[in-house]
Amino acid sequence: METVLQKMLLVLALIACASGARAQSDATEEILKRAIALHQAGNIDGAIQAYQKYLAERPDSVLALSNLGAAYARMARYQDAIMQYRRALKLQPLNPSVEFNLALAFYKSGQTETAAGMLEKVHREAPEELQPVLLLADCRLGMGENKKVIELLTPFAERRPDDLAIAYLLGTALVRDDQPGRGQVIIDQILRHGDSAETWLLLGTAKLNAGDFPAALADLTKAVELNSNLPDVYSYYGQALLRTGDPAGATNAYRKALAANPYDFTANLQLAVLLREDEKIPEALACLRRAQQVRPNDLGVRYQLAALAFDDGKLDFARRDLELIVKEAPGYTEAHVTLATVYYRLKRKEDGDRERAMVQKLNAAAQVKQQQGVNVK
Repeated sequence: METVLQKMLLVLALIACASGARAQSDATEEILKRAIALHQAGNIDGAIQAYQKYLAERPDSVLALSNLGAAYARMARYQDAIMQYRRALKLQPLNPSVEFNLALAFYKSGQTETAAGMLEKVHREAPEELQPVLLLADCRLGMGENKKVIELLTPFAERRPDDLAIAYLLGTALVRDDQPGRGQVIIDQILRHGDSAETWLLLGTAKLNAGDFPAALADLTKAVELNSNLPDVYSYYGQALLRTGDPAGATNAYRKALAANPYDFTANLQLAVLLREDEKIPEALACLRRAQQVRPNDLGVRYQLAALAFDDGKLDFARRDLELIVKEAPGYTEAHVTLATVYYRLKRKEDGDRERAMVQKLNAAAQVKQQQGVNVK
Protein backbone atom coordinates (compact mmCIF):
# COMPACT_ATOMS: atom_id res chain seq x y z
CA MET A 1 0.00 0.00 0.00
CA GLU A 2 1.46 3.37 -1.09
CA THR A 3 2.26 5.89 1.62
CA VAL A 4 1.53 9.60 1.20
CA LEU A 5 5.28 10.21 0.88
CA GLN A 6 5.56 7.65 -1.97
CA LYS A 7 2.68 9.29 -3.83
CA MET A 8 4.28 12.70 -3.48
CA LEU A 9 7.61 11.39 -4.72
CA LEU A 10 5.89 9.84 -7.75
CA VAL A 11 4.14 13.11 -8.62
CA LEU A 12 7.40 15.02 -8.29
CA ALA A 13 9.14 12.51 -10.54
CA LEU A 14 6.41 12.87 -13.21
CA ILE A 15 6.65 16.65 -13.03
CA ALA A 16 10.43 16.45 -13.41
CA CYS A 17 10.10 14.13 -16.42
CA ALA A 18 7.57 16.45 -18.08
CA SER A 19 9.77 19.47 -17.48
CA GLY A 20 12.78 17.62 -18.89
CA ALA A 21 10.85 16.55 -22.00
CA ARG A 22 9.57 20.09 -22.52
CA ALA A 23 13.09 21.49 -22.15
CA GLN A 24 14.41 18.90 -24.63
CA SER A 25 11.60 19.75 -27.08
CA ASP A 26 12.33 23.46 -26.76
CA ALA A 27 16.03 22.83 -27.38
CA THR A 28 15.21 20.76 -30.49
CA GLU A 29 12.94 23.47 -31.89
CA GLU A 30 15.72 26.00 -31.32
CA ILE A 31 17.86 23.93 -33.72
CA LEU A 32 15.22 24.37 -36.44
CA LYS A 33 14.97 28.10 -35.78
CA ARG A 34 18.75 28.37 -36.04
CA ALA A 35 18.75 26.34 -39.29
CA ILE A 36 16.17 28.66 -40.85
CA ALA A 37 18.08 31.75 -39.70
CA LEU A 38 21.32 30.41 -41.21
CA HIS A 39 19.47 29.56 -44.43
CA GLN A 40 18.00 33.05 -44.71
CA ALA A 41 21.40 34.60 -43.99
CA GLY A 42 22.98 32.66 -46.86
CA ASN A 43 25.06 30.29 -44.68
CA ILE A 44 23.90 27.23 -46.59
CA ASP A 45 26.53 24.82 -45.24
CA GLY A 46 25.61 25.76 -41.67
CA ALA A 47 21.90 25.49 -42.45
CA ILE A 48 22.30 22.00 -43.94
CA GLN A 49 24.13 20.79 -40.81
CA ALA A 50 21.45 22.28 -38.55
CA TYR A 51 18.59 20.79 -40.59
CA GLN A 52 20.28 17.39 -40.47
CA LYS A 53 20.70 17.67 -36.69
CA TYR A 54 17.06 18.62 -36.28
CA LEU A 55 15.87 15.77 -38.52
CA ALA A 56 17.84 13.29 -36.42
CA GLU A 57 15.36 14.21 -33.66
CA ARG A 58 12.32 14.95 -35.83
CA PRO A 59 12.62 12.73 -38.95
CA ASP A 60 8.97 13.33 -39.92
CA SER A 61 9.15 17.12 -40.16
CA VAL A 62 7.90 18.09 -43.63
CA LEU A 63 9.10 21.66 -43.10
CA ALA A 64 12.66 20.61 -42.26
CA LEU A 65 12.82 18.09 -45.11
CA SER A 66 11.56 20.65 -47.61
CA ASN A 67 13.94 23.33 -46.33
CA LEU A 68 16.86 20.91 -46.43
CA GLY A 69 15.94 20.11 -50.04
CA ALA A 70 15.94 23.83 -50.85
CA ALA A 71 19.34 24.23 -49.20
CA TYR A 72 20.78 21.37 -51.24
CA ALA A 73 19.30 22.92 -54.40
CA ARG A 74 21.03 26.23 -53.59
CA MET A 75 24.32 24.29 -53.57
CA ALA A 76 23.40 22.63 -56.91
CA ARG A 77 23.23 19.27 -55.10
CA TYR A 78 20.07 18.41 -56.98
CA GLN A 79 20.00 14.67 -56.36
CA ASP A 80 20.25 15.27 -52.60
CA ALA A 81 17.47 17.87 -52.93
CA ILE A 82 15.28 15.42 -54.84
CA MET A 83 15.72 12.80 -52.11
CA GLN A 84 14.59 15.23 -49.38
CA TYR A 85 11.60 16.49 -51.37
CA ARG A 86 10.52 12.92 -52.01
CA ARG A 87 10.73 12.12 -48.30
CA ALA A 88 8.59 15.18 -47.58
CA LEU A 89 5.98 14.18 -50.18
CA LYS A 90 5.82 10.67 -48.77
CA LEU A 91 4.73 12.23 -45.48
CA GLN A 92 2.49 14.87 -47.11
CA PRO A 93 1.63 13.75 -50.67
CA LEU A 94 -0.46 16.76 -51.72
CA ASN A 95 1.89 19.57 -50.76
CA PRO A 96 1.94 21.82 -53.89
CA SER A 97 4.97 23.83 -52.78
CA VAL A 98 7.09 20.70 -52.31
CA GLU A 99 5.81 19.25 -55.61
CA PHE A 100 6.86 22.40 -57.45
CA ASN A 101 10.29 22.46 -55.79
CA LEU A 102 10.82 18.80 -56.69
CA ALA A 103 9.92 19.56 -60.32
CA LEU A 104 12.34 22.49 -60.26
CA ALA A 105 15.14 20.24 -58.97
CA PHE A 106 14.49 17.78 -61.80
CA TYR A 107 14.48 20.67 -64.29
CA LYS A 108 17.77 22.12 -63.04
CA SER A 109 19.44 18.70 -63.05
CA GLY A 110 18.54 18.19 -66.71
CA GLN A 111 15.81 15.61 -66.08
CA THR A 112 13.46 17.59 -68.29
CA GLU A 113 10.95 14.87 -69.11
CA THR A 114 10.44 14.01 -65.45
CA ALA A 115 10.19 17.70 -64.54
CA ALA A 116 7.56 18.24 -67.24
CA GLY A 117 5.46 15.36 -65.91
CA MET A 118 5.51 16.82 -62.40
CA LEU A 119 4.79 20.34 -63.63
CA GLU A 120 1.76 19.05 -65.51
CA LYS A 121 0.42 17.82 -62.17
CA VAL A 122 1.19 21.13 -60.44
CA HIS A 123 -0.50 22.99 -63.30
CA ARG A 124 -3.64 20.83 -63.06
CA GLU A 125 -3.89 21.52 -59.34
CA ALA A 126 -3.35 25.30 -59.76
CA PRO A 127 -4.21 26.11 -63.40
CA GLU A 128 -3.88 29.91 -63.04
CA GLU A 129 -0.44 29.94 -61.39
CA LEU A 130 1.98 31.45 -63.91
CA GLN A 131 5.37 30.22 -62.66
CA PRO A 132 4.66 26.48 -63.16
CA VAL A 133 3.18 27.25 -66.61
CA LEU A 134 6.28 29.16 -67.76
CA LEU A 135 8.59 26.44 -66.48
CA LEU A 136 6.47 23.73 -68.10
CA ALA A 137 6.52 25.64 -71.41
CA ASP A 138 10.29 25.91 -71.20
CA CYS A 139 10.53 22.14 -70.56
CA ARG A 140 8.34 21.43 -73.57
CA LEU A 141 10.47 23.75 -75.74
CA GLY A 142 13.60 21.92 -74.60
CA MET A 143 11.97 18.62 -75.56
CA GLY A 144 11.03 19.95 -79.00
CA GLU A 145 7.28 19.74 -78.27
CA ASN A 146 6.40 23.08 -79.86
CA LYS A 147 2.71 22.33 -80.45
CA LYS A 148 2.21 21.55 -76.76
CA VAL A 149 3.81 24.88 -75.86
CA ILE A 150 1.48 26.70 -78.23
CA GLU A 151 -1.58 24.92 -76.81
CA LEU A 152 -0.45 25.63 -73.25
CA LEU A 153 0.44 29.32 -73.64
CA THR A 154 -2.12 30.64 -76.13
CA PRO A 155 -4.86 31.11 -73.47
CA PHE A 156 -2.39 32.85 -71.15
CA ALA A 157 -1.18 35.12 -73.96
CA GLU A 158 -4.77 36.18 -74.64
CA ARG A 159 -5.32 37.03 -70.97
CA ARG A 160 -1.87 38.62 -70.47
CA PRO A 161 -1.01 40.32 -73.79
CA ASP A 162 1.74 42.47 -72.25
CA ASP A 163 3.59 39.66 -70.50
CA LEU A 164 6.88 39.43 -72.41
CA ALA A 165 7.89 36.11 -70.84
CA ILE A 166 4.75 34.47 -72.23
CA ALA A 167 5.15 36.26 -75.56
CA TYR A 168 8.75 35.16 -75.94
CA LEU A 169 8.09 31.48 -75.14
CA LEU A 170 5.00 31.37 -77.36
CA GLY A 171 6.74 33.22 -80.18
CA THR A 172 9.68 30.82 -80.00
CA ALA A 173 7.36 27.81 -80.19
CA LEU A 174 5.48 29.28 -83.18
CA VAL A 175 8.71 30.07 -85.04
CA ARG A 176 10.12 26.61 -84.38
CA ASP A 177 6.81 25.04 -85.47
CA ASP A 178 7.07 26.81 -88.85
CA GLN A 179 4.13 29.12 -88.20
CA PRO A 180 5.74 32.36 -89.42
CA GLY A 181 2.47 34.29 -89.64
CA ARG A 182 1.47 33.81 -86.00
CA GLY A 183 5.10 34.03 -84.94
CA GLN A 184 5.45 37.44 -86.64
CA VAL A 185 2.50 38.76 -84.62
CA ILE A 186 4.33 37.85 -81.42
CA ILE A 187 7.61 39.30 -82.73
CA ASP A 188 5.83 42.58 -83.55
CA GLN A 189 4.37 42.57 -80.04
CA ILE A 190 7.84 42.27 -78.53
CA LEU A 191 9.23 44.87 -80.95
CA ARG A 192 6.78 47.44 -79.56
CA HIS A 193 8.76 47.29 -76.32
CA GLY A 194 11.92 48.41 -78.12
CA ASP A 195 15.04 46.84 -79.59
CA SER A 196 15.76 43.68 -77.61
CA ALA A 197 17.90 40.56 -77.70
CA GLU A 198 14.70 38.48 -77.50
CA THR A 199 13.40 40.01 -80.72
CA TRP A 200 16.63 39.42 -82.65
CA LEU A 201 16.78 35.85 -81.34
CA LEU A 202 13.25 35.17 -82.56
CA LEU A 203 13.97 36.74 -85.94
CA GLY A 204 17.25 34.83 -86.26
CA THR A 205 15.55 31.56 -85.36
CA ALA A 206 12.84 32.17 -87.96
CA LYS A 207 15.47 32.80 -90.65
CA LEU A 208 17.41 29.68 -89.61
CA ASN A 209 14.24 27.62 -90.06
CA ALA A 210 13.68 29.25 -93.46
CA GLY A 211 17.24 28.40 -94.57
CA ASP A 212 18.41 32.02 -94.85
CA PHE A 213 21.60 31.39 -92.89
CA PRO A 214 23.56 34.63 -93.56
CA ALA A 215 20.57 36.75 -92.50
CA ALA A 216 20.05 34.52 -89.47
CA LEU A 217 23.68 35.00 -88.48
CA ALA A 218 23.33 38.80 -88.71
CA ASP A 219 20.24 38.79 -86.45
CA LEU A 220 21.71 36.34 -83.94
CA THR A 221 24.93 38.35 -83.76
CA LYS A 222 22.83 41.34 -82.68
CA ALA A 223 21.07 39.18 -80.07
CA VAL A 224 24.41 38.09 -78.61
CA GLU A 225 25.67 41.68 -78.56
CA LEU A 226 22.56 42.91 -76.73
CA ASN A 227 22.32 40.09 -74.17
CA SER A 228 24.84 37.27 -74.20
CA ASN A 229 23.09 35.76 -71.14
CA LEU A 230 19.80 35.23 -72.94
CA PRO A 231 18.83 31.52 -72.78
CA ASP A 232 19.41 29.66 -76.07
CA VAL A 233 21.14 32.61 -77.74
CA TYR A 234 24.54 30.95 -78.08
CA SER A 235 22.94 27.68 -79.11
CA TYR A 236 21.25 29.27 -82.12
CA TYR A 237 24.23 31.51 -82.80
CA GLY A 238 26.33 28.33 -83.02
CA GLN A 239 23.92 26.85 -85.56
CA ALA A 240 24.13 29.97 -87.72
CA LEU A 241 27.94 29.95 -87.55
CA LEU A 242 28.04 26.28 -88.49
CA ARG A 243 25.63 26.78 -91.40
CA THR A 244 27.74 29.65 -92.74
CA GLY A 245 30.96 27.62 -92.69
CA ASP A 246 32.56 28.48 -89.33
CA PRO A 247 32.81 25.23 -87.31
CA ALA A 248 35.45 26.67 -84.97
CA GLY A 249 33.19 29.62 -84.16
CA ALA A 250 30.26 27.25 -83.71
CA THR A 251 32.26 25.08 -81.30
CA ASN A 252 33.08 28.15 -79.22
CA ALA A 253 29.44 29.27 -79.23
CA TYR A 254 28.19 25.84 -78.16
CA ARG A 255 30.71 25.78 -75.30
CA LYS A 256 29.38 29.15 -74.12
CA ALA A 257 25.82 27.83 -74.38
CA LEU A 258 26.72 24.87 -72.18
CA ALA A 259 28.53 27.07 -69.67
CA ALA A 260 25.20 28.86 -69.17
CA ASN A 261 23.06 25.71 -69.32
CA PRO A 262 24.81 22.31 -69.23
CA TYR A 263 21.59 20.64 -70.43
CA ASP A 264 21.01 22.73 -73.56
CA PHE A 265 19.89 19.96 -75.89
CA THR A 266 20.91 21.49 -79.23
CA ALA A 267 24.30 22.68 -77.97
CA ASN A 268 25.09 19.24 -76.53
CA LEU A 269 24.09 17.38 -79.68
CA GLN A 270 25.76 19.71 -82.17
CA LEU A 271 28.94 20.05 -80.12
CA ALA A 272 29.10 16.25 -79.85
CA VAL A 273 29.02 15.99 -83.65
CA LEU A 274 31.87 18.49 -83.97
CA LEU A 275 33.88 16.80 -81.22
CA ARG A 276 33.41 13.42 -82.89
CA GLU A 277 34.81 14.87 -86.11
CA ASP A 278 37.83 16.08 -84.10
CA GLU A 279 38.13 12.60 -82.50
CA LYS A 280 37.51 14.02 -79.00
CA ILE A 281 35.43 10.98 -78.13
CA PRO A 282 35.12 11.14 -74.30
CA GLU A 283 33.90 14.74 -74.42
CA ALA A 284 31.54 13.97 -77.30
CA LEU A 285 30.08 11.05 -75.33
CA ALA A 286 29.56 13.25 -72.26
CA CYS A 287 27.64 15.76 -74.40
CA LEU A 288 25.45 13.04 -75.87
CA ARG A 289 24.66 11.63 -72.43
CA ARG A 290 23.46 15.03 -71.28
CA ALA A 291 21.39 15.47 -74.46
CA GLN A 292 19.89 12.03 -73.93
CA GLN A 293 18.92 13.02 -70.40
CA VAL A 294 16.81 15.84 -71.85
CA ARG A 295 15.31 13.84 -74.75
CA PRO A 296 15.75 10.13 -74.00
CA ASN A 297 14.35 8.86 -77.32
CA ASP A 298 15.71 11.46 -79.72
CA LEU A 299 16.80 9.76 -82.95
CA GLY A 300 19.66 12.18 -83.58
CA VAL A 301 21.21 11.45 -80.20
CA ARG A 302 20.72 7.72 -80.61
CA TYR A 303 22.31 7.84 -84.05
CA GLN A 304 25.38 9.69 -82.77
CA LEU A 305 25.77 7.20 -79.91
CA ALA A 306 25.57 4.33 -82.42
CA ALA A 307 28.11 6.09 -84.66
CA LEU A 308 30.48 6.48 -81.70
CA ALA A 309 30.10 2.76 -80.97
CA PHE A 310 30.92 2.03 -84.61
CA ASP A 311 34.01 4.29 -84.44
CA ASP A 312 35.08 2.39 -81.32
CA GLY A 313 34.79 -0.98 -83.11
CA LYS A 314 31.69 -2.08 -81.17
CA LEU A 315 30.00 -3.32 -84.31
CA ASP A 316 27.26 -5.48 -82.78
CA PHE A 317 26.26 -2.68 -80.42
CA ALA A 318 26.14 -0.20 -83.32
CA ARG A 319 24.25 -2.66 -85.55
CA ARG A 320 21.56 -3.28 -82.95
CA ASP A 321 20.89 0.41 -82.36
CA LEU A 322 21.03 1.36 -86.04
CA GLU A 323 18.56 -1.40 -86.93
CA LEU A 324 16.14 0.02 -84.36
CA ILE A 325 16.62 3.56 -85.68
CA VAL A 326 15.93 2.70 -89.35
CA LYS A 327 12.93 0.64 -88.27
CA GLU A 328 11.48 3.66 -86.45
CA ALA A 329 12.59 6.16 -89.11
CA PRO A 330 12.87 4.42 -92.51
CA GLY A 331 13.79 7.74 -94.18
CA TYR A 332 16.86 8.37 -91.99
CA THR A 333 19.42 8.21 -94.81
CA GLU A 334 22.54 8.71 -92.69
CA ALA A 335 21.56 5.81 -90.43
CA HIS A 336 21.13 3.53 -93.47
CA VAL A 337 24.58 4.56 -94.74
CA THR A 338 26.27 3.70 -91.45
CA LEU A 339 24.29 0.49 -91.06
CA ALA A 340 25.39 -0.65 -94.54
CA THR A 341 29.03 -0.08 -93.54
CA VAL A 342 28.49 -2.01 -90.30
CA TYR A 343 27.03 -4.96 -92.20
CA TYR A 344 29.97 -5.02 -94.60
CA ARG A 345 32.39 -4.97 -91.67
CA LEU A 346 30.50 -7.90 -90.16
CA LYS A 347 30.81 -9.81 -93.49
CA ARG A 348 27.04 -9.61 -94.03
CA LYS A 349 27.21 -8.61 -97.71
CA GLU A 350 23.57 -9.30 -98.55
CA ASP A 351 22.35 -7.06 -95.72
CA GLY A 352 24.89 -4.41 -96.67
CA ASP A 353 23.75 -4.45 -100.30
CA ARG A 354 20.12 -4.08 -99.18
CA GLU A 355 20.96 -1.02 -97.07
CA ARG A 356 23.03 0.51 -99.87
CA ALA A 357 20.08 0.08 -102.26
CA MET A 358 17.87 1.82 -99.70
CA VAL A 359 20.33 4.73 -99.54
CA GLN A 360 20.26 5.08 -103.33
CA LYS A 361 16.46 5.07 -103.29
CA LEU A 362 16.29 7.73 -100.56
CA ASN A 363 18.86 9.92 -102.32
CA ALA A 364 16.94 9.68 -105.60
CA ALA A 365 13.69 10.66 -103.85
CA ALA A 366 15.41 13.60 -102.17
CA GLN A 367 16.81 14.78 -105.51
CA VAL A 368 13.37 14.67 -107.14
CA LYS A 369 11.88 16.62 -104.23
CA GLN A 370 14.62 19.24 -104.47
CA GLN A 371 14.07 19.64 -108.22
CA GLN A 372 10.33 20.03 -107.68
CA GLY A 373 11.02 22.77 -105.13
CA VAL A 374 13.24 24.60 -107.59
CA ASN A 375 10.59 24.33 -110.34
CA VAL A 376 7.87 25.65 -108.04
CA LYS A 377 9.96 28.76 -107.36
